[in-house]
Amino acid sequence: MRLWSACASDPPTLSIRELDALTRQFVERIKDVIGPTLDIPAPDVNTDGRIMGWIMDEYSKYAGFSPGVVTGKPLQLFGSPGREEATGRGVTVVLEEALKEQGRTLKNVTVALQGFGNVGSHAARLLAARGATIVAVGDHAGGVANPKGLDVEALASWTRTHRTVRGFTGGEAFNGPDVLTWEADVLIPAALGDVLTRDNAEHVRAKIIVEGANAPTTPEADEVFQRRGITVVPDILANAGGVTVSYFEWAQNIQQFRWDLDRVNDELDRTMRRAYAAVRRVALEKRVDSRTAALILAIRRVGEAALARTALRNPIRL
Repeated sequence: MRLWSACASDPPTLSIRELDALTRQFVERIKDVIGPTLDIPAPDVNTDGRIMGWIMDEYSKYAGFSPGVVTGKPLQLFGSPGREEATGRGVTVVLEEALKEQGRTLKNVTVALQGFGNVGSHAARLLAARGATIVAVGDHAGGVANPKGLDVEALASWTRTHRTVRGFTGGEAFNGPDVLTWEADVLIPAALGDVLTRDNAEHVRAKIIVEGANAPTTPEADEVFQRRGITVVPDILANAGGVTVSYFEWAQNIQQFRWDLDRVNDELDRTMRRAYAAVRRVALEKRVDSRTAALILAIRRVGEAALARTALRNPIRL
C-alpha cells in the first residue's frame, strides 16, 4: 500500500532524496521480473537518465554488476552516446523519408509540435538545423508561436528553467491544445496519447502527422485522416529511434565496448530509413495505410520466425 501511495504521487514534486528512495523501493519490488536477458526498462514520462542509473545501481545490489538491466543511463554509468536525442532523431529521419516520397525536403517546411520534452525538443532542434521552420510549440501549460520560426535553442533554454514553453518571449502566446490544429505543413504530437480525436481530426490542417508520442491518434481520428488524405507516420515506426538506440546501448553493455556518437547516429539513421522503406513497401503491396502496413510487417516477421522454428524441429521431407 505504501508503494502504491508513493507511485501515485507527482514525481516533479518529490525531492531528489525522495525520488531516489522511491525508485530503489520500486526496483526492490520488481527485481525478479527485470534483467539483462529478461525485461529491460527504458526511460519514458517523468523518468530520465539519472533515474535509470539509480535502477541499475539498485538492481546490481541483488544481481551483481548489471549495466544491461536498463537503458537510457548516463554516460558515466555505461549509457550510450546519442540515446537522449534518439527518439527525436528518429522522428526527424522518418519525416525526411515521408517528404522525399512527395518530392520535398525539410527546406521551407513548417512544423508544429505538441510537447517540448525529450522527444519534442530534440526533434525541433534537429529539424531546425536541417532547414525546417518550427512555427508553433504547445505543452501542458501553454503555447508559443512565431510564423517566421521559433528560436529553438532559446526556447529549450527557457524550458529547462521554467519547465514549460509558456512565457517564452520569442513568439506569441496561445492556448496549448490549439497547436494540434495549427497552420503548418507537419504536425508532430510528441507528448501524451489520445490527443487527436474525432472532435479535432476534421480541424487538423497539417498534411503530414509524425507520431512522436505513443498512441496520440485515436482510431476514429485515424479514419478521418485517411479519408482526408493526410499522411500519418505511425508511432510504432516514427518514435522507434529511442528503443533502437536502447538496443544499441544494451549491445554495448553486453559487449563491454562503447561505440562513438557517429557510429550510433549512423546505425540509427540506416535502421530508421530501412524500416520506413519496409513499411512503405507493404503499404503499397497491400494498398493499406502505413499503420496497418507496420502491423502486417511485424506480424509477418513473427510468423516467419515461428514457422522457421517449427521447421527446424520437424523438417519437411520433400
